[in-house]
Amino acid sequence: MISVCMATYNGSKYIRQQVESILIQLSFEDEVIISDDGSLDETLQVLQEIGDIRVKICKNEPPHGVVENFENAIKHAVGDYIFLCDQDDVWMPGKVKKVLEALKDYDFVVHNAEMVDGDLVSWGIDFFSLRKTRYGYWQNLWKMRYLGCTMAFRRNALKFILPFPNNMLWHDIWVAAILHLKFHGILINEPLIWYRRHGSNVSPSGENSGWSWGFRIRYRGFVFYNSILRVIKVK
Repeated sequence: MISVCMATYNGSKYIRQQVESILIQLSFEDEVIISDDGSLDETLQVLQEIGDIRVKICKNEPPHGVVENFENAIKHAVGDYIFLCDQDDVWMPGKVKKVLEALKDYDFVVHNAEMVDGDLVSWGIDFFSLRKTRYGYWQNLWKMRYLGCTMAFRRNALKFILPFPNNMLWHDIWVAAILHLKFHGILINEPLIWYRRHGSNVSPSGENSGWSWGFRIRYRGFVFYNSILRVIKVK
């Protein structure tokens, strides 16, 4: 069984296209867990209009922000395989099949993404090339080169990933750190989603370029300390 975990907030413009691109690849036993962080637009209405029982909405009340919103979605997942996704991208045909094939031999997968604008017009570059993505704990602790929405992993990772430490700023750097420390994964160089960049979403790295180097170094130390502590403590 697959659990697709999505965090939403004011995503009505693109969410129908994203959810429909996912559902067509799932079986009737699978689920799409959507944690909504108090959307003020028509996000929830659009989801209700889709009318698919595999779409399960769990509100993140009170609203807490994107990291806690993703954590809430992951907490509600019951599947054997966990896929993370954003509200405004589009899954390419065959993504689920290719990721599941890789998960037969590996504990987690991170795949590439084609960079596109709000109208799905290609930037002419893929994410791995843009970020010079490399596999490894240290490579992604210092400079995060993965997208959370391109990660999938087996359920046995959840006991190490959850709960997120307090004051975690980005869910993807935490998930990547735990997966690398405890499990064996693989990068898929083929783009399997259209990664939409538009005026309403954050930078590809998830970081604020205005943050000082001192803060960035301290934050990496925070992630390092908590990830090492987690894998030592959890049996």
